[in-house]
Amino acid sequence: MKSKELKELKEKTVAELDTQLKDKKAELFNLRFQLATGQLQNTMAISNCKRDIARVKTIIRQREMQA
Repeated sequence: MKSKELKELKEKTVAELDTQLKDKKAELFNLRFQLATGQLQNTMAISNCKRDIARVKTIIRQREMQA
C-alpha cells in the first residue's frame, strides 16, 4: 500500500473504516472460495487482502486508544 493510500485510510471515520473492514472480509472469503475451487489466478491477492484487513484494524485500534 502506498503512503498516499495509507494517508487516505487514516483520514476516514470509524464508520467508514468499519464498512471497509466488512468489505475486505467479504473479499477475503470470496478469494478463499476461489482458491478452494481452483479458480483463483493470483494467490498473492489473499495475502494482500489480509494485510489490508490488518491495516484497517490497526487504525481502528489506534483511534480507540486515543479516545
